[in-house]
Amino acid sequence: MTLRLYDTRAQLLRDFVPLDPENITMYVCGPTVQSGPHIGHVRAALSFDLLRRWLEHRYGRVTFVRNVTDIDDKVLANATDAEPWWALAYRMEREFTAAYASVGILPPTYEPRATASVPQMQELIALLIERGHAYPAPDGSGDVYFDVRSWSDYGSLTHQSLDAMEAAEDADPRGKRNPQDFALWKGTKPAEPADATWASPWGAGRPGWHIECSAMSKRYLGAEFDIHGGGLDLRFPHHENELAQSTAAGDGFAHYWVHNGLVTVDGQKMSKSLGNFTLAADVLKHHEPLVVRYALAAAHYRSSLDLGESSWTEAEAALGRIESFLQRAFRAAGGGLGWFASQSLPEAFAAAMDDDLGVPQALAVVHETVRAGNSALDAGETDVALDSARAVLAMTSVLGLTPTSSTKGGASASALDALIQTMITQRAQARADKDWAAADRIRDAIAAAGITLEDTPAGTHWSIDG
Repeated sequence: MTLRLYDTRAQLLRDFVPLDPENITMYVCGPTVQSGPHIGHVRAALSFDLLRRWLEHRYGRVTFVRNVTDIDDKVLANATDAEPWWALAYRMEREFTAAYASVGILPPTYEPRATASVPQMQELIALLIERGHAYPAPDGSGDVYFDVRSWSDYGSLTHQSLDAMEAAEDADPRGKRNPQDFALWKGTKPAEPADATWASPWGAGRPGWHIECSAMSKRYLGAEFDIHGGGLDLRFPHHENELAQSTAAGDGFAHYWVHNGLVTVDGQKMSKSLGNFTLAADVLKHHEPLVVRYALAAAHYRSSLDLGESSWTEAEAALGRIESFLQRAFRAAGGGLGWFASQSLPEAFAAAMDDDLGVPQALAVVHETVRAGNSALDAGETDVALDSARAVLAMTSVLGLTPTSSTKGGASASALDALIQTMITQRAQARADKDWAAADRIRDAIAAAGITLEDTPAGTHWSIDG
């Protein structure tokens, strides 16, 4: 089956035809590091981690670039005398990296900071001026703007007419020809720190937000690449402006535009500017990382995701069912490693992933395979059950969702295990003493707590009902 992705620009599902099947190229807009990550940032990064993993499974090599915007109005605004903008940006970047790593998001092939590509941005700005698509502000402020009316294709990503667009608010409008023109270069302002300034042909200043990604994607992937990704909220103005300035400079730019849906709170997007965000660190403080990954992955990447306590409970239960089955299969195999032999992915799983990264449907295949495997174990069909276990491991490996004992709750799980093992020992002693009433009371107490016991020749094992 051919991989299909929803292309925002085309507004339809398209067959994915890479520029080079030996090396898929993808650029994703990373964080602006003015403060720490909220859970919406983690969901966005996870969406493209899942896509990257599937592309690697299908094609092998993926060159994945995710940038860090470390110079921006918001970064400067949040800096203090005690913590300069560059120190704040670095500290926040590390917080993002830690949050991503905790839920198993793979590190990018390249993770460029905007401040390291200022010469490339200036080259692109100069080319746009030369081609008649950009102009320095006539007031001598050092600002340079993109002339949106010079580029007839402006608005093609979001399918808006220019006259219907609001004015760009990313720079002082006094030097603009048109209200919608956006800043490529921002002249130095007296209140801004001197070390947030670079020399340029148009005057000292710093880059605008949009030019950063155009310059970095070209530097690391070339003038033309396969996929450009980011959150749905970046379509306009950020991605619209990227597309305009890169194509106006003569670059082919991205062949596919892929956008993830947002985490919402009461119907509004989770946002630092709205103050309705939940920090990733707070979520990870109360929930196991794999549970967080499962909960964020369980909804389709293009859908809105409204998170509540039930999201984490359902994710933990789902992972528990997978883990319990794998433990049963491992015991049935006698604990040997041979049952880990590679297994091809079920066709239904691959078909779901090929259909615009249908992770919810793919997870349904995982759980159906778990149910079939448990039924086979109940029927004594060990070989069939082990085939199911291998398939489950293959699928969860692709998704980065292979469960471990940590999904039962870390330190609290160790205490729970010790308690239940003590009760299992007491039950075994009661049975050995032929005290059937005591054995039944212990069994009933364990069952009342939602715990299932499985008596096997190798001993008694417990699992949480789910």
